[in-house]
Amino acid sequence: MNEWEWQLLENNNALEEIEIQGARVHRGDQVRLRPRAGGDVFDIALAGKIATIESLEQDYEGKVHVCVVVDDDPGRDIGLMRQPGHRFFSAAEEVEPLGPGQIEEKTEAAARKILIAGIGNIFLGDDGFGVEVAQRLGRLAFPAGVRVRDFGIRGFDLAYALMEGYETTILIDAYPRDASPGELSVLEPDLDGLNSPDMQGNFVEPHAMNPVNVLRMAVGMGAELRRVLLVGCVPATLGPEEGQMGLSEPVTRAIGEAVKLVENLVERILRGEWPGTK
Repeated sequence: MNEWEWQLLENNNALEEIEIQGARVHRGDQVRLRPRAGGDVFDIALAGKIATIESLEQDYEGKVHVCVVVDDDPGRDIGLMRQPGHRFFSAAEEVEPLGPGQIEEKTEAAARKILIAGIGNIFLGDDGFGVEVAQRLGRLAFPAGVRVRDFGIRGFDLAYALMEGYETTILIDAYPRDASPGELSVLEPDLDGLNSPDMQGNFVEPHAMNPVNVLRMAVGMGAELRRVLLVGCVPATLGPEEGQMGLSEPVTRAIGEAVKLVENLVERILRGEWPGTK
């Protein structure tokens, strides 16, 4: 359905409720999407997704359309949108009402949502560490609710992603400190001190994405940051001025260990364990 047709539909009859599979559904109710077989790429991407009903509309031919907002919008992963609220339209027979038990199951799953965010600049030596780790993690299979993204230096994209209600955000970045290059650590910054000068010391910022400013921006936009972890790697070089393009040898050796470390963190979070500082 194109936008012009939908505008005509919106100006038609809005319904208060309809019956689907013997259940009365209303705006705000949650459903599971069951697109018809043989649909397009969006039907494939939306199959099985949980969504919230935005409106119920009846067109001039008497056909009922269910307008929904998908809880985990697939468009976010392929760059189609920056903000929540993208609407999808389904026929009544393509949605399945959720009972109370299913809603509780969905709520518990949402509480375990994890964002794994690789950040860094691949043209600044070991600052590309987070990008490389995120790309390798992106080839692995994680449980539903765990999202892996390579944000590079795109601070706005990360800020918008942080608004999606993740229980835990794992940032992966180069982290200069008094240790040997390639050494890994896990830190949990104090989110109550975002405006403190000391907070800046938890992050490196040669890559034009200041993680602290991104966190502040996300909070200012309404994000609720529950838990943020930083998986950091001590760099040997941070820029072409040091004669290094690409990762140094010690940081390259740390990539595999970092992947396993993040996998372990995810497993502990999903088991309900609070990740401690390594």
